[in-house]
Amino acid sequence: MSIRIIKQGIFDTIQDDGRYGYQHLGINPGGAMDIIAASVANMLVGNRINEAVIELHFPASAFLFEKPCIIAISGADFSPTIHNEPVPLNTAIIMAGSTELSFKQYRKGARCYLAIQGGFDASSWLNSYSTNTKVQAGGFHGRILRKDGILHCHAEPFIYASLPPQSYILTPVKAGINSFYSSPDSIRCISGRQYGWLNDTSKNILENTTFTISTQSDRMGYRLSGKALQTTEQKQLLSCGVTKGAIQLLPDGQLILLMADHQTTGGYPVIANVISADVPALAQMQPGTVIQFHFISVEEAETLYMRQQQNLMQLQDDCNLQLKNFFSR
Repeated sequence: MSIRIIKQGIFDTIQDDGRYGYQHLGINPGGAMDIIAASVANMLVGNRINEAVIELHFPASAFLFEKPCIIAISGADFSPTIHNEPVPLNTAIIMAGSTELSFKQYRKGARCYLAIQGGFDASSWLNSYSTNTKVQAGGFHGRILRKDGILHCHAEPFIYASLPPQSYILTPVKAGINSFYSSPDSIRCISGRQYGWLNDTSKNILENTTFTISTQSDRMGYRLSGKALQTTEQKQLLSCGVTKGAIQLLPDGQLILLMADHQTTGGYPVIANVISADVPALAQMQPGTVIQFHFISVEEAETLYMRQQQNLMQLQDDCNLQLKNFFSR
């Protein structure tokens, strides 16, 4: 089973849930920016939730599916179409051979995920299929997807293999994902190791004013524009380990919020950390989005994350049941 890339997107790569266990060697985890949307796309086609998917940005790649398969699209809404006919997100779709999938118009969100039943035949590096473009390893030859590239898949033959070419079936297998994302204007966080370095005025700014995601943002981190923050005194900080969601204070008083491709260590003060449950919402925010931080306790953050994971497991069970019922008809 193979898929041909008939149009190149802006920065589309193969990602899974990340490359963990190597940060002490200077290798960052990477992985899908929005792990919830990537997991849901996999659930809808019956894959393991950490199977490799394609992470798409708008304008996105277009694909020609040479043989029948089952796909699902989740995350941002880029108006997916099959032969110019609109198709929904968060739905399992049966594709016939010689079928084209494209994304016509931006609507909302920042990253869209495409999963295929059986998964992609991607390159593994250090136990992950995630693409690391810096070292050109993992995913599709360690780089972004390019026009005329061929993606090989592990899709298996199934009952709908005799579908007429260029046709498709929208199955009743669906998933609702809105409950997994926080309010668009409020991002919850906990105090960072150097939060106490801020003066009282800066603490008030951080907790009660808004910040804007600047155009100088990418998979490595979001630069935030807002009122400058200041510390009580000039202190030197040795480099220490950093994680996804860490909010660092830059020398000019502005902030940078680390995302999936963050560095493994950093020397800027970490004044706060976005909670894990809200990182998927951040991943779907475009430059220009205005956000406000809402501080909560570590215990609340742990509860919210566990609840999110429980809901994700329940959704996976529901998707498996829907797939079983549909294909046993």
